[in-house]
Amino acid sequence: MDSEDLEAAAAEAEGPREAGSAGGRKKGEMLSTDAKLRELVNRLKEFAATNLECVILYGSGARGDFRPGHSDLNVVCVLHALTIEELGRMADVVKWWCVEQKEPAPLFFTRDELRQAADVFAIEIVDMKRGRRVLYGKDVVAEIEVPMNLHRVQIEHDLRTILLKLRQHYLRAPGNAKELAPVLRKSFSGVLTLLRHVVIAFGEEPPVAAHEIVARAAALTGSSTAAFEGMLRLRETGEIHGEIIPVYGAYLKALEQILNVLDHHFPKREWRRVKNAHS
Repeated sequence: MDSEDLEAAAAEAEGPREAGSAGGRKKGEMLSTDAKLRELVNRLKEFAATNLECVILYGSGARGDFRPGHSDLNVVCVLHALTIEELGRMADVVKWWCVEQKEPAPLFFTRDELRQAADVFAIEIVDMKRGRRVLYGKDVVAEIEVPMNLHRVQIEHDLRTILLKLRQHYLRAPGNAKELAPVLRKSFSGVLTLLRHVVIAFGEEPPVAAHEIVARAAALTGSSTAAFEGMLRLRETGEIHGEIIPVYGAYLKALEQILNVLDHHFPKREWRRVKNAHS
């Protein structure tokens, strides 16, 4: 019996480990990126057993533009069944991942659910298709087709939602840099993802670097590169460069311009045709 067999036999003799102590690691110990992904897969395999179909890393962690301390590790887990009992078995693993490793909760789907969700989660699944790393099991994302007309609609929906929230925040604290700077910084993580998808909607391959994404999205839509560059600096340094009112205003105006171009460059032809037919 070799060393791997001995380790496997010892683990079997010990029985199931608690999710907080898998692999003999100390509770609360922060791991490196690759180590935490391996540990996540090990815990999922242990607690889901044969119900686990695949584990896929997507987003910046798979594309190659991951920035420790700024980027998240986005993971989708595909299970054969997702009963309430199965979710309960996963709870301690997810708690370890979110609380101890400070990562966002994995997305849990069955294979059919993931395929059927391509119309309403078009952005997320396009991200998976364009940059993913299979950590365990079969690559079930490869077979999914995303309706790109709905991808464009989701971009508009998400950008309009962010714009409305930014206006609401400003109404609650007009001109208050201390209150508004964190709002801007938090919002831009989502906006940067959407700017990348704006480039995709125009039929182009998006750049990897954040500054290049901002520049290309601004060029395609005629929006202000400077407004988005200011948000990038805020994201990286935590500091507003300039007075809050013009900075905030320029950011809102840039988002409004992108939305205007999206609506005119990619009009909702089908919606308009159906509306006119019933008017």
